Amino acid sequence: MRFVSFRVSGETGAGIITGSGVVDLRRRLGVRSLRELLERDLVAEAGRFTGEAADFPLDTLTLLPVIPDPAHFYCVGVNYAEHLNEVSDPHAPPYRAQHPSIFIRFPESITGAGSALIVPRVSEQLDFEAELAVVIGKGGRYIDQTEALSHVAGYTCCNEGSVRDWQVHTSQVSPGKNFFHSGALGPWMVSADEITEPGKLAITSRVNGRTMQSSNTAKMIFDIPAIVSYVSAMVPLLPGDVISTGTPQGVGYARQPPVFLQPGDVCEVEIEHIGILRNTVARETDA
Repeated sequence: MRFVSFRVSGETGAGIITGSGVVDLRRRLGVRSLRELLERDLVAEAGRFTGEAADFPLDTLTLLPVIPDPAHFYCVGVNYAEHLNEVSDPHAPPYRAQHPSIFIRFPESITGAGSALIVPRVSEQLDFEAELAVVIGKGGRYIDQTEALSHVAGYTCCNEGSVRDWQVHTSQVSPGKNFFHSGALGPWMVSADEITEPGKLAITSRVNGRTMQSSNTAKMIFDIPAIVSYVSAMVPLLPGDVISTGTPQGVGYARQPPVFLQPGDVCEVEIEHIGILRNTVARETDA
C-alpha cells in the first residue's frame, strides 16, 4: 500500500493511493494524520479500503511530508563509503566508523512532494541529498537488530537538503541541516510488506533532468537494522518517527565546480519500488 499525508480545503488528512486518486482515511477510520494511523495500529485495517473509489484525484491535493509531525526525525551522515571518500580530506587519517553518525532534523525543515525547496536569504549553497527514509510503525527501545525490520511501517524518499556553508560553521552540522523547507519527504510511504529487501534498492537524484547521484542502498556502511537498533538506544522510538539513512556520492558541493540548487531548478529523488520525490526550488523572500 501507498500512504499519503495531504491538505485539502484547509484541512489535513491521510489516505491510501488507489489508481490516480486517494481514498480518504479521515472518513473511514477517523484519523487525521498518518502518524495517528500508525499510533493506533490501523495499517492493516486501512487495507480494507484499497479497492474503494478514490475520494480525491491525486493532483488536486497538496501533498505534505509523509509524516508532517514526527516526534523524532533522525538522519545518518556519511553512510556510503564513496560519499565519505568524496567529502573527506585526503590528507587526514583514514576514517574508521564504529557507530552511525546521527544528527536531528526539525519537522519545519521538511516539505512535501511538489512544494518548493527554499534557498535561504543567508546562503547560496543549498545542496541535494537523495536518501532512503524509514518510517517507524512499532515503537520500542533497545531494539535488537534481528527484530528491527519488524518495527518498520514503510519506506519513503527523502531529499535531505543541506545548506553547506552553515553546515561547516562549526563542527556541529545541525545548523546547515535545519533551514526552513530545505529538504523534502515523500511523495508517499510504501508499506514494508511491499519492500522485502530495503537494502537492495537503486537510488538516484536528478537536477533539471541531469543525473547527479546513482547508487544502491546495498552500499550503505550501516544497514537499516543496525541504524534502527542504534537510534532506539537513545530514547524510545515512537510510531511515526522518521530515520533518513544517508546519501550516496555525487552531491553538489563535492563536484568541481560545485553545483548548488538554484531558483527555478527541478530536483528529483527516485528510489526503486517507491517512486519519485519531485520538488521545485525557490528563493526565500523577505516576507
